[in-house]
Amino acid sequence: MQSTTAKPVTPALASTIAPTQAMLRNPFIRLDAKDNVVVARLEVPAGTAAAAEGTTTLQKVPAGHKMATRFIAKGEPVLKYATVIGFAAEDVEPGTWMHSHNIAFGDLVKDYRHAQDYVPTDLLPPDQRAQFMGIVRTDGRVATRNYVGVFIVSHSGATVARHIAKHFDAEVLAAYPHVDGVVPYIHEQGSGMEKSGEPMDMLRRTLGGYIRHPNTAGALVIALGEEHNELGAFLAHQRLEPGPRLRTLVIQEVGGTRKAIAAGIALVEAMLPLADTARRRSVSAEHIMVGMQCGGSDGFSGLSANPALGAAMEILIRHGGTAILSETSEIYGVEHTLTARARTPAIGQKLVDRIDWWLDYNKGRDTQINGQVSPGNNAGGLANVLEKSLGGAKKGGNAPLMEVYEYAEPVTQHGLVFMDTPGYDPVSATGQIAGGANLICFTTGRGSCFGSVPAPTIKLASNSPMYARMAGDMDINCGPVIDGEASIAEMGQRIFEQVLRHASGEATKSEALGVGLNEFVPWPLGVAD
Repeated sequence: MQSTTAKPVTPALASTIAPTQAMLRNPFIRLDAKDNVVVARLEVPAGTAAAAEGTTTLQKVPAGHKMATRFIAKGEPVLKYATVIGFAAEDVEPGTWMHSHNIAFGDLVKDYRHAQDYVPTDLLPPDQRAQFMGIVRTDGRVATRNYVGVFIVSHSGATVARHIAKHFDAEVLAAYPHVDGVVPYIHEQGSGMEKSGEPMDMLRRTLGGYIRHPNTAGALVIALGEEHNELGAFLAHQRLEPGPRLRTLVIQEVGGTRKAIAAGIALVEAMLPLADTARRRSVSAEHIMVGMQCGGSDGFSGLSANPALGAAMEILIRHGGTAILSETSEIYGVEHTLTARARTPAIGQKLVDRIDWWLDYNKGRDTQINGQVSPGNNAGGLANVLEKSLGGAKKGGNAPLMEVYEYAEPVTQHGLVFMDTPGYDPVSATGQIAGGANLICFTTGRGSCFGSVPAPTIKLASNSPMYARMAGDMDINCGPVIDGEASIAEMGQRIFEQVLRHASGEATKSEALGVGLNEFVPWPLGVAD
């Protein structure tokens, strides 16, 4: 792309974004030769010549927002990454700022091309795969962390669980240096809901997935004694057998809250020596399973952090690992890019079936799948859910789609897979971890303070200014892609290498801050009684 002359940036703006010389020479990013819009690297004043596009800005274009590069007639598709993100709501002149005020959300005709573009991954031989320091469990599964969990079958046990976990502070756990913590998993379900059916199955599947998770070294399961999610029925449903690493406690049977807390502390104390026997050793990266999330997205997320994460996941997949793409309502409009890469037509159809469920469920509701994104996403440059979906799907790179899972189902297929979840980050990540994710990679453009246990969250910033503002929360800066200082491939390699370090035990920013202890949120589908 030819250099573009930009007007001088005002001192106030310069102090906010500290533009690089590359950004000043080339303030717009062209993503595809077929596109009729480009994206501003920084705030571009009105009247700025965009020589490479043969036009001049007619209005100020905020950072992360789009500018029309040619005349777009009313009703004509607006193209980004050569993909439709909406339709011109009016005749648009070259140089016009393009956003939700002049991009209409409309119906798309999609060619799903089930499995027609499937290309198997060229896997590296086992002896050439990257290694990390993991914890190998007796059944061969590999952990990235070593926690003891205090679980409740219903919200009635929340206070008891919190008090038990609170007892095991840093001073107490100093005697168990190989245990990362004792964590309470609190939720608001288990009573006030139907006793059988999909909602209860989903809750039990989520709890069971966390209890069986390789990062869970031991689990205490607490019940009041009369909840809808009855303890015995839950254990039978999930085929869980009490033993040295799985203990149960019924509050009504031991004599109430105070006695239950004391009994629970004793049960956890008995598990800690066994949990502390865990040691790390070198294992293949094929044992890494990453749940991918994005939240607080901006116009740069789909240009830097998401595709860079996609590049990193392609590397991980070549090394035999697994990447879980989710947030079903936020891939709407671009799901055909995934179905075309599906391993089989049946797998592609599974994804379409979940999209259809979401469309039916959200009829007449004020939700993102019906077009409008959150205020933060909109301010960051995303005009509608189609544009957000396009950027979000980039987290999966170009890997083939190997399988589609229901929420919190155990993930057994390696490679890129999809799990049906809402777009709400805590609920979505909870499902991924229940499915077996032992790391979460979370991209953000506006900034997020999300964290998770027992699988830690790695946060990726889409732009350098936000990374600088929130350096205490961000693990990786993908802003150099926007700044013109790194390619997607280079950033993907950096991310992959940092994933290996965090999988080996290096604490993420969220872990260091203690963020994640309150982000266990099973999907509250059907809570109605």
